[in-house]
Amino acid sequence: MKFKAFFVAAALAFSVTGAFAQGAGRPAPAPTAPASSLIDLNSASRDDLMTLDGIGEVRADAIIRARPFKAKTELVERRLIPESLYEKISDKVMARPIPGQPAQPPARQPAPPKRS
Repeated sequence: MKFKAFFVAAALAFSVTGAFAQGAGRPAPAPTAPASSLIDLNSASRDDLMTLDGIGEVRADAIIRARPFKAKTELVERRLIPESLYEKISDKVMARPIPGQPAQPPARQPAPPKRS
C-alpha cells in the first residue's frame, strides 16, 4: 500500500512541477492579429493609424507623408517612431505592396567588363 501511495505522490509532484516548467506560471504571450485585422501602413486613413497606441495626429500625418512602405520596419528605419513604440505596435500593422509597383526593386545588372 505504501508503494502505491508513493507513486501517486510522485506523479502528482511531477505533474505540478512539469506545469511550471512549461510556463504555466507565466502569462501567455499575446496572440498576433490575423492579417485581415492588421492596419496597412500604405492605405490606412489618419483615423485608422490613430487607433494604434502611441500614434497621434502628428505621427499619423508623418506616416501618411512617408508612404509608400516596403516593410513595416521602415517606421523605425526612417525615424518616424522610436523602436520602443514599434515593439508595441508591430503585431498590429503591415505594409502591403501597392498595386502596380514591384514588391522589391529590380536587381541591378552588373556592368559589362571593360576591354582595354
